[in-house]
Amino acid sequence: MQLKYNRRPSLGSSVFKVLIKLFILVIFFIIAIFLIEKVKFPSPEKKYDIDITNEIKKL
Repeated sequence: MQLKYNRRPSLGSSVFKVLIKLFILVIFFIIAIFLIEKVKFPSPEKKYDIDITNEIKKL
């Protein structure tokens, strides 16, 4: 007796595979955001005060 080979995966298994991939992708993004927050990017130390009142009055 030969076993019937089912070439098409069932709907449940394909949905399960998509959910696993989506879950892995979400976990990857959460870890990426967490790591980006830990990196200290350079920021300007001096605050710039620019007076634009003359430019506004000229308009």
